[in-house]
Amino acid sequence: MTATSAPGQGAEYAATASEAYQAALRVIESVEPRIADATRKELADQRDSLKLIASENYASPAVLLTMGTWFSDKYAEGTIGHRFYAACQNVDTVEALAAEHARELFGAQYAYAQPHSGIDANLVAYWAILATRVEAPGLAELGAKNVNDLSEADWESLRAKMGNQRLLGMSLDTGGHLTHGFRPNISGKMFYQRQYGTDPATGFLDYSAVAAAAREFKPLVLVAGYSAYPRRVNFAKMREIADEVGATLMVDMAHFAGLVAGKVFTGDEDPVPHAHVVTTTTHKSLRGPRGGLVLATEEFAPAVDKGCPMVLGGPLSHVMAAKAVALAEARQPEFRTYAQAVADNAQAMADGFIKRDAGLVTGGTDNHLVLLDVTSFGLTGRQAESALLDAGIVTNRNAIPADPNGAWYTSGIRFGSPALTTRGFGADEFDRVADLVVEVLKNTQPATGPNGPSKAKYTIADGVAARVHAAATELLDANPLYPGLTL
Repeated sequence: MTATSAPGQGAEYAATASEAYQAALRVIESVEPRIADATRKELADQRDSLKLIASENYASPAVLLTMGTWFSDKYAEGTIGHRFYAACQNVDTVEALAAEHARELFGAQYAYAQPHSGIDANLVAYWAILATRVEAPGLAELGAKNVNDLSEADWESLRAKMGNQRLLGMSLDTGGHLTHGFRPNISGKMFYQRQYGTDPATGFLDYSAVAAAAREFKPLVLVAGYSAYPRRVNFAKMREIADEVGATLMVDMAHFAGLVAGKVFTGDEDPVPHAHVVTTTTHKSLRGPRGGLVLATEEFAPAVDKGCPMVLGGPLSHVMAAKAVALAEARQPEFRTYAQAVADNAQAMADGFIKRDAGLVTGGTDNHLVLLDVTSFGLTGRQAESALLDAGIVTNRNAIPADPNGAWYTSGIRFGSPALTTRGFGADEFDRVADLVVEVLKNTQPATGPNGPSKAKYTIADGVAARVHAAATELLDANPLYPGLTL
């Protein structure tokens, strides 16, 4: 990582981190050497590959080291100052700091740092909305303080009402996430769900179509946000749509939280001032530990605060501590420079694909990701993903709108700029990355399996994978990962 991409970098920092990791690995090695070996190999593999998965990044040594402490040994169900276990005063400090940094960074009224993941954050948000919009009015109507005061008949009636609410979210193939109402997911089972998509001609969100769907469906929850939509969203318009039909606007900003934190997305493109509830992961573009956050207005704060025991188990105090460190890093001026570079580099990568006649969903990007349609190369997403991996380029296959190959084989590859931007890549390097990707895909052909043409098997022209891997290594060597850190 470069000095401009994460605070505290430098020779002394790297030397101290090296000492810490070397000592930790010696301790691990004394118990299970195979785990120590796998840990060393994982760093070597990450150093030697072009990481272009949009949902991955590199956390700082400070963030990573924070997770390996005795906070892991502590149970702390409950909330700050109100735990169900004794001796949680230090956990209170950790959680309070994580929440404070999150509120200040995003300008939120309330922040909840306990979710273990983005999916957990979304579950907390959904149930908090149900508790606030359905359960609380139902209890008031029945003259009860909580569900334990209800008769069995009243409780069954209220429970049925909570289990029959509606959710409108972005469809998976147009860029939404599993947790936005995809039927096989829990979100698609706990709600009556309907999904909105994008304009078939442009691939862009059609706000008038979203509004029409909301008027017809009348959801309790309107979900905005995405995992594979390469454009910005006007959250002011989404709030207008939600208000018109009496819906709660929930935004899942897990993918682009770093662009919000870094003030690349402001005004109508910043979800926090417009949404009732915002969820995010703390890794991806935010560059923290794997975990989740919920941000909310004061109206929803009491219900969100009951995430444990509502849907969460005991909070992972060591991860909350790492969230606090990462959020503190994100509040530094350097992070804004990094976030802008993430967006600029994604644009450079998109331009690199376009000038090489590679088809992009929506024709480009204005966030951190690029979605490449690989059907013009005669490949499925799975074939393209595997061929690129052979050449040292780590990506993930992804569905595109109306994908003929479905969600497993897919017709797309999703690329993200956050990780390589952390390593110090700039526009020229991302243009070169696009060149290497196209070189691999142009020289890859579908193969025939025992039952005919295969959607998974492929062949690469002789020498191409090795040549591209060597070129990728040159780029990586010029932008080392955790420079100065030795194991």
